[in-house]
Amino acid sequence: MIPNTLTIAGVDPSGGAGILADVKAMSALGAYATAVIAALTAQNTQGVSGISPVPAEFVRQQITTLFADVRIDGVKIGMLGQEAVTTVVAECMAQFKPKHLVLDPVMIAKSGDHLLEKSAVHALREQLVPQCTMITPNLPEAGVLLNARPVETVKEMRQAAERLRRLMNHSDERWVFLKGGHLPGSECIDLLHDGDKMIEMPARRIDTANTHGTGCTLSAALAALLPQYDRVPDAALAAKKYLYEAIARSGELTVGSGHGPVHHFHKLWPSS
Repeated sequence: MIPNTLTIAGVDPSGGAGILADVKAMSALGAYATAVIAALTAQNTQGVSGISPVPAEFVRQQITTLFADVRIDGVKIGMLGQEAVTTVVAECMAQFKPKHLVLDPVMIAKSGDHLLEKSAVHALREQLVPQCTMITPNLPEAGVLLNARPVETVKEMRQAAERLRRLMNHSDERWVFLKGGHLPGSECIDLLHDGDKMIEMPARRIDTANTHGTGCTLSAALAALLPQYDRVPDAALAAKKYLYEAIARSGELTVGSGHGPVHHFHKLWPSS
């Protein structure tokens, strides 16, 4: 069965991040993508020039109307922007209880622009994180969620992954996918942790500026792949491989002059 997936996130008009990137990744990986718009941005590859919120109750209406008709097998949550929207999304997820719920705690864009109100962090940590089956913070985001400085070593990453896992519910299978791309060096090590197993997923760093929307793409890939795999680590490795190849092939695109997008359709479009 082709899985139906949902992204709840913001709109990046340049298509490299947010809902447009999510829909591309989910589609490329064999899922039927649906979307709920939680925020609007004026954005390109160089930065964010404006953010316009979507009323929280309209976000609720989008979600409830969709779930009333469409079977949803996996949900990815990205940029929510406001505390009220974060609370509404948390309430809706508690109501509909999707089997696979992936949270990318989007807080800051590649350009350094803030995408989440400070007042919304508490709601994210207390209301959404416990419900998730997987969270995918990068190291600065992990620091915010833990009220700590960003980690600087793989050893500290392991400790942070353990602390993040304790923020999630203790029932059922729940995982932390901690991204190590902010660590220095030629290798990017991500950690996958379920409270018991700690799995290292290393990869060589790719020398490119085309990293716009990598977090969005990874979390969307996970939401698409988790319903298609029996084991979470297998889905995680497949998502990481898809993103790695999308970054490696990003030079085939010519989109903007800042942090360019990854190549979501690298498996489907001919090489240039």
